[in-house]
Amino acid sequence: MPKRIQLRRTQGWRKPEGTIVVARPSRWGNPFRIGPAGEGGLTREQAVRAFAQWLRAHPDHVRAVRAELAGHDLACWCPLDAPCHADVLLQVANE
Repeated sequence: MPKRIQLRRTQGWRKPEGTIVVARPSRWGNPFRIGPAGEGGLTREQAVRAFAQWLRAHPDHVRAVRAELAGHDLACWCPLDAPCHADVLLQVANE
């Protein structure tokens, strides 16, 4: 089963072969930003939930996710123990 990989800037770290980067500003990045509430930002959970709702409302994007991301590990900067839009992409891509 494909999984989420956390991107790193550590010297010598390499993205595993076949992994697709879904971080911002890639085509697959989450348009909903995490940030301070006073500045219109969302919590990580809210941003992931908003992305899931947005994705399900865009069937053309869902088809592209399934066609291009299915079977691939996905990489983002989010910590692996925290919610991430890549989890949503993995679920949709591999349904």
